[in-house]
Amino acid sequence: MIRFASLGSGSAGNALLVEAGASCLLLDCGFGLRETVTRLQRLGRSPADLSGILVTHEHGDHVAGVFRLARQYALPIWLTHGTWVACSQNDDGLDLRIIDSHRSFSFGEIEIQPFPVPHDAREPVQYVFAAGGCRLGVLTDVGEITPHVRAMLAACDGLVLESNHDAEMLARSAYPAFLKRRIAGRFGHLENAVAARLLTQIDCSRLRHLVVAHLSERNNLPELAVAAVARALSCEPAWVGVATPESGFDWRELPRQ
Repeated sequence: MIRFASLGSGSAGNALLVEAGASCLLLDCGFGLRETVTRLQRLGRSPADLSGILVTHEHGDHVAGVFRLARQYALPIWLTHGTWVACSQNDDGLDLRIIDSHRSFSFGEIEIQPFPVPHDAREPVQYVFAAGGCRLGVLTDVGEITPHVRAMLAACDGLVLESNHDAEMLARSAYPAFLKRRIAGRFGHLENAVAARLLTQIDCSRLRHLVVAHLSERNNLPELAVAAVARALSCEPAWVGVATPESGFDWRELPRQ
């Protein structure tokens, strides 16, 4: 069985917990140490429960708290070489484990498959987690959907999917033109309609949980993101979860197959 929950999702910080058996992995940590501890406690966990930290890329909303947390609690960190170089951190007191973005590895009962994505970072990846016959896909911070991304996310039992912005809201926003181009570009973030289209292009027959994540607070509304993916899946909007900046989302379970 895989259990997963979010500490928060958005431009102010991102972190996701993934558990199977005795293993509890933290995917990214964009919050300060005190805030991370507070958010872990909300989910019934503490830093002492963590087995390690996986990193997707070097942007501050994903790594701001990673290295201090890892040093203080002697946690291993898995990340690509490009992400490590871009972080410009001193490696003193860190247990760094450099990963290949195309090669799976295991920790405890969890098989972890990183995969490269187009985003404006040095060597960004996203992840699929597998345990007990279940697969949890995570896709945020991606500018466009590639054939490889579709292949990796096919036949997942759970999916945390970026639905960052609404095209019309972004176009009307007060953001400068260069920032609008960055967000909407092929190395930026997924628009609601693009996230929804992905769901029509992959096998969703096993999907038991879908959570939209990394929503822009200025250029999106939860109801717009939910409506787009619900139409794509022909499901009730209430079935779709939303990861919020303030509290992420509570524990969800993928039972052993």
